[in-house]
Amino acid sequence: MPAASTREVDERQDARRHLLRHPLTIDDGPHAEAFRLVRRHRDELGRDFRQLLGYRLVVEASFARLYKAGLGAGRARPLRRSSGAPFSPRTYAYLALCCSALITGRQQILLSALAEQVRHAAAEAGIDLGYDNHAQRRAFVAALRQLVAWGVLVEDDGTVGGFADDAGAEALLFVRRDLVRHLLGVPLRDVEGPDDLVRLAAEPGAGAGARHRVRRLLVEEPAVSADDFDEESWAWLRQSQRREARTFAELFGLELEIRAEGVAAMDPRDELTDEAFPRGGTLDHAALLAVSELARRLRPDTVRRDELVTTVAVPDGMLDEVVAAVHERHGRRWKQDYLDHPSRLPRDVEDLLVSMGLLRRADGGRLQLTAVANRYAPEVVEVPATLAFDGQSHPDAEGSSP
Repeated sequence: MPAASTREVDERQDARRHLLRHPLTIDDGPHAEAFRLVRRHRDELGRDFRQLLGYRLVVEASFARLYKAGLGAGRARPLRRSSGAPFSPRTYAYLALCCSALITGRQQILLSALAEQVRHAAAEAGIDLGYDNHAQRRAFVAALRQLVAWGVLVEDDGTVGGFADDAGAEALLFVRRDLVRHLLGVPLRDVEGPDDLVRLAAEPGAGAGARHRVRRLLVEEPAVSADDFDEESWAWLRQSQRREARTFAELFGLELEIRAEGVAAMDPRDELTDEAFPRGGTLDHAALLAVSELARRLRPDTVRRDELVTTVAVPDGMLDEVVAAVHERHGRRWKQDYLDHPSRLPRDVEDLLVSMGLLRRADGGRLQLTAVANRYAPEVVEVPATLAFDGQSHPDAEGSSP
């Protein structure tokens, strides 16, 4: 087999990165060019994903679907509404009910007819959707918008959004049933409940064991603590770290930083993650300032050479205290909602830092600061009083370095 050209190598890396970010890609959507790359290199991509991660890649004439495995209980990434709010259980229920109705229905359907079929499917499944009200319709519309974003539903005439405020709003929808069949990662015949879906999806490929568990964590999580791995997996990674670093750089363009406390996967192109941190906005600004202060306060003064510190307990009330101080100092420039309701900010900051792996909730809800949080702790350096700037001495000068 002839060696791949530099262009082919780059195209395959771009295609792998795209599929990790967009595991369902259609031919006529916003990622049409990426889809063409995936089709062009589908054999090599399918082999690489199967061998490296135990993921299955299906490429058809009009779509590509990468069946990514889950990471197991407690590591879910929620779907989100356009507002950024995570899907509620009610919205997930509507999403599942829509899929059950669409998979056997007609290719064109009126929004009102789909709503009726969904309520009928809920009744058959013993799910009580309650009364038809604004909250119910908003959850239904959020599920429909997700299907539109995936390309499963196409709004031929009208849009689904109006239904949230007007139960009489109508739209004509085109259904891509070939995509509906490929949404679920695990065949339902193999499961008896939600826990089975989570467990089966996360199982590594046959004979892969530690390899697939470790690599999946590294491509799906921005940073992984040593105690996130079982003993076998961590030992395998430490033994194979140089080879794995080369593999991740060549196939995904990711740089692995492997330390005693854990591993971080860096993306020099800053595009692969679905949740960047830090970023702009009130919540992210507050969270960055809060985690920096927590790391500064809780960093151990001394650590024995043989001691591995991956988490530090956050004393009760400390996060609230830190966020309150940050709010008092910077709040005048922040979102009005947090100025009007300051009690919301600590909980939102906590949720964000937990989702980014910088905080953890231990048993009983106690918070723990993870070792990776030290990346966000500034180290203050005092500038000597005799240091001259522009030829002049500044006796009160101070500086800081990140």
